[in-house]
Amino acid sequence: MIRVPLWELFAGELRRLRTDAGLTQEALGERVSYSASLVAAVEQCRRAPRAEFTERCDEVLNGGGLLIRIRDALMQEALLPWFREWVSIEQEAMALRSFQPLVVPGLLQTEGYARALYEGAAQFVGEAIEQQVAARLARQAVLDGPTPPQLVVVLDHSVLSRPVGGPKVMREQLTHLVEMGRRPRVHLHLVPETVGAYPGLNGAFVLATPPDGDDLGYLDNQLHGTVVERTADVNSLRQTWESVRAEAMPHGATLAAISEAAKRWS
Repeated sequence: MIRVPLWELFAGELRRLRTDAGLTQEALGERVSYSASLVAAVEQCRRAPRAEFTERCDEVLNGGGLLIRIRDALMQEALLPWFREWVSIEQEAMALRSFQPLVVPGLLQTEGYARALYEGAAQFVGEAIEQQVAARLARQAVLDGPTPPQLVVVLDHSVLSRPVGGPKVMREQLTHLVEMGRRPRVHLHLVPETVGAYPGLNGAFVLATPPDGDDLGYLDNQLHGTVVERTADVNSLRQTWESVRAEAMPHGATLAAISEAAKRWS
């Protein structure tokens, strides 16, 4: 039995439902408030389907949830095997504390910024990049639910000046950071450039507080990521977090600094 890749299955079912409904790509685009070029790109496996696009298409085409189920499976398949455990922890967490000295964390990335990172990493090409971008954006839905986790992020100042994707992408990304930072359960803090060496320069990490209250950590490197469970190691990450947080600016001042940085990318 030949197994059809999920990406191709989604594209084929979207095309079938659209033609069964007697709609052109242009007509479907109008009904779901997306461009015909995007509909074509998804049907040709050149762009991965976003959650909102999928839900609108499924509703308009009377898919009965079929497109949504295929996309959910596609997003799960796109996750790297060693990352799936952390994503499940992330989705259930009551609180997340993330320190990022190099880039914006995945939960706060825009589509353009995420795509630029994957293209720059040269780990994926073509369709695989689009799958990874879509999977990363899908994770962000955890912040849109009825009970989102408290998200506290500390960024090194260099994140604001690293030209990931170019000026337009950076301006959009920093503007998005400010918008997300205005949410009541999202708190952003910036380590200013006046700070010299500090513990966070040893690398990025995340701490998650699951419903049972026992914190877990996550570390990423060039090869793979690691979920940290050992008590002594988690305690070490907590101590580093406290040191990093102590060096960072308050939330309000951070949003102001990010807003100014966004203007400089104009």
